[in-house]
Amino acid sequence: MKKVCIVLILVSVLTGCARPMKALSFTDESDIYTFTWDAPDDAYLIQLRTEFELETLTADCENDLQRVAAITDWVHNLWEHDGSNEPEQPDPLSILREVRRGERVRCVEYAIVISGCLNALGIPSRTVGLKMKDVETRKSGAGHVVAEAYIADLDKWIMADGQWNIVPIAGGAPLNCVELQKAIADQREITTLGDTSESPADYLEWIGPYLYYFDVKLDNRIAERDYYESLMLVPDGAKEPHVFQQKRPIEDMLYTHSPSAFYPNPEVR
Repeated sequence: MKKVCIVLILVSVLTGCARPMKALSFTDESDIYTFTWDAPDDAYLIQLRTEFELETLTADCENDLQRVAAITDWVHNLWEHDGSNEPEQPDPLSILREVRRGERVRCVEYAIVISGCLNALGIPSRTVGLKMKDVETRKSGAGHVVAEAYIADLDKWIMADGQWNIVPIAGGAPLNCVELQKAIADQREITTLGDTSESPADYLEWIGPYLYYFDVKLDNRIAERDYYESLMLVPDGAKEPHVFQQKRPIEDMLYTHSPSAFYPNPEVR
């Protein structure tokens, strides 16, 4: 099994764009939402952890940040991205078993598997839907999906993109999705944590337009999810989207302008 080495790759953030990205503004409101996660001793997570030997995979990691990088690298290398192929079942175990049989799947599945594996290792994690500003009118390619994990030692959420094998860092600190948008807009130097063959500069140029709307599930349990509402973080002054790519309704969605509501201190059920 491939060992992950932790490498910092220095990248200069896009300075030659015709339309420089502007940092989004948000209102730190007093909104409170209830988020739920499985406990690590949940039967599903135990099966995921043991069947795919996740503790062995991360045995050399010294902290949760390194575990996030190791899991992201492992998942990234399990299959080549196929944006048109959906799995038979949308849960981490089913996806991993299909991939083991040779299937290739989408960005969504990288995020689902990373999130599930990190939760199985006791690191609260979730998938994050990223959507472009013109998500309602664009016909295709208006969204991307990544994972975010809560690092208790740092008391913050961080982003992991399994499709690209990227865990973004600026100023020595790992970034969540909203922080990455601001770092790109501010033209800060951004690094990536992990052993990646992808071009971070290409990634920053590609990911930027997706960092406008951000949405997450409130109930992040896998086997016993009993409610399906999601929460979308909307920039100040922006429209609340209700349609994805002209045709697909965005349903069961709550909306907030508050990053503190979007980034809770997680508690398992």
